Amino acid sequence: MDVSQYLDIFIDETKEHLQNLNTHILELEQDGENMDTINEIFRAAHSLKGMAGTMGYKRMQTLTHDMENVFSEVRNGNIKVDSDMIDLLFKCLDALEEYLAAIQETADEGTNENEPLIKGLNDILNSKGSDKAKEEKPAKTEEAPKKEASNKEEKWREIKLEDAVKTVIKEGGTNGFKAYGFTVYIQESCLLKAARAFLVFKALEEVGEVIVSKPSAQDIEDESFEFDFSVIVMTDQPFDKVVAAIKNVSEIEDAVGGEVELKDEPEAEKVEEVEKETLPVQTTQAPQTAKANTQVNAEKKAANKPVVNRTVRVDIEKLDSLMNLVSELIISKNSLVSVAGSVVGTSNIAFNEQIEYLESVTTNLHESVMKVRMVPIENTVNKFPRMIRDLSKKLNKKMELYMTGEDTELDRTVVDEIGDPLMHLLRNSADHGLESAEIRAERGKPEVGSIFLDAYQDGNNVVIEVRDDGNGIDIEKVKNKAIEKGKITAEQAELMSDKEAIDLLFQPSFSTAEVVSDVSGRGVGLDVVKSKIEALSGEIEVKTKLGEGSTFTIRLPLTLAIIQALMIVVGDEKYAISLGAIQTIESIRPDEIKKVQGKEVINLRGNVIPLVRLNNVLDLEDKHDGTSDMIVLIAKKGDRYAGLVVDELIGQMEIVIKSMGKYAGNCKLISGATILGDGEVALILDANALI
Repeated sequence: MDVSQYLDIFIDETKEHLQNLNTHILELEQDGENMDTINEIFRAAHSLKGMAGTMGYKRMQTLTHDMENVFSEVRNGNIKVDSDMIDLLFKCLDALEEYLAAIQETADEGTNENEPLIKGLNDILNSKGSDKAKEEKPAKTEEAPKKEASNKEEKWREIKLEDAVKTVIKEGGTNGFKAYGFTVYIQESCLLKAARAFLVFKALEEVGEVIVSKPSAQDIEDESFEFDFSVIVMTDQPFDKVVAAIKNVSEIEDAVGGEVELKDEPEAEKVEEVEKETLPVQTTQAPQTAKANTQVNAEKKAANKPVVNRTVRVDIEKLDSLMNLVSELIISKNSLVSVAGSVVGTSNIAFNEQIEYLESVTTNLHESVMKVRMVPIENTVNKFPRMIRDLSKKLNKKMELYMTGEDTELDRTVVDEIGDPLMHLLRNSADHGLESAEIRAERGKPEVGSIFLDAYQDGNNVVIEVRDDGNGIDIEKVKNKAIEKGKITAEQAELMSDKEAIDLLFQPSFSTAEVVSDVSGRGVGLDVVKSKIEALSGEIEVKTKLGEGSTFTIRLPLTLAIIQALMIVVGDEKYAISLGAIQTIESIRPDEIKKVQGKEVINLRGNVIPLVRLNNVLDLEDKHDGTSDMIVLIAKKGDRYAGLVVDELIGQMEIVIKSMGKYAGNCKLISGATILGDGEVALILDANALI
């Protein structure tokens, strides 16, 4: 069987199961008696084992099988959860992550048998009460045949038939079909009973149609059943052939059945049976007449509505392609708007109405595509509690991570890239931010340090804050380190503001750590964070108070593809600036401009704001005569403002951001380009870089 076609699905689902295991094992460490958590871990390990076995990854299957065995004993109360077991389970998860990484790269799990981990799991089984369980097993095995022999009853007879199903059986009878009921028994040694049940259904579909199953098909798929299930089949084949089809499936122990006979039931009995009915029954389609078909389908829709799977996995490249097509549509729409304005004017009302309608449709289409691309940051941040737990042990500091806003959504491409910067910031808080337990006690703080990761939406941006209640940043220490490394002189350090000193931390190969460890101290960290976030058109700022803690605030755009922009003219060139960066547009008289330390500033409603003359920055001709009022865009980055002086305003426009490519990608002032309605190319200015 060629399973390579399922590889992508296997990788995605394995990632989900591993994250699920990480989260629940962390919960188990806090509450070792919680049966819901234990059951969830058992189910995830069981699912992983089944998937790995199906794909032929034997080493991965063996490891997850042993993990499942341990949790089976925990579930039965034979083993108690302790810290050693938790440590071993996390090592097992790391090993499974390694297998997955190898599978992603080569489609092969590698050769690491992870024998120490398997031995550790078996030691837990052998040393903590499972010997007693093993001794009891032979007795159970001896009893089993007797129990099974007496239990080989025809449970299918207990199935309560819906009126629609009865109609199907009656109609089928007039067309030469018969209804047979079967109870199928699977061997108790079977590892993948859901898969065996699926193969039975496949075999039955070749000789007839399954019209009822008990439990429901969904429960069978989820393995929510013992080692038997019952079905009713409509077929035109003889009974023996149907039985043979079932028994041809391996690991099927027996199948007992007979023909379904419809009886008229007294009304009182019917009511009583409805009250007694407990197990869900799934109705599925069978060979039948049009009338019966309609009734059964109506029944199916009503019964299945709550469990319909409403999601679909889509390759991100397909979404990128869709986004590009929407971008081209918006460019075409802008061209039509431009042509309509110059040629038709206002004379043709119908034409203008159609243009407006097209604008509305393209805007809605863009929003819809963006929503499809949006995913919660939960997938990225879920791995951090485990990381903080490991750091707590490694650094010998007590710490707790508190997260809010995990359901905040960002563009998929941004979510994929934001994981590393957040990881660096959290490690930074754990290592540099939080003090040792002794120092915290001296300062009257709780001995368990707190790290917070909060995410929330703010207009067209998503804000992610990483903060701690630790020591905060020692500005003087940062300055001294910078002088020692030759980054600044002592005179520069004297004149530096606190904010400028903190910005030194974001320079390459800069670290205040005294000792280089495997957690930090190599000077690779905050510079990577800054460059990654700026590459995503975002920004980062720091607030700190010595002795109380620090807050790192990351602000990211919701999307990187299509934005609302303000179109401006500087010299003879058209430029675009993201509307999200512009606070207000001001008209400033030349006599309102003052100079501070040789730089132009304006006093705007009590705030001193530095001016940036874009014609100087972009090396363009200055068209301002020096006497008339100037147009100034007040841009904001974090808590800093700047006034951008422009020659003309064109207006607001929805623009498509096109990358400049690697040849012109090192110009920090330009974040990309866009194609205007008349076919012209306009550069997009990065307000963050200008500030």
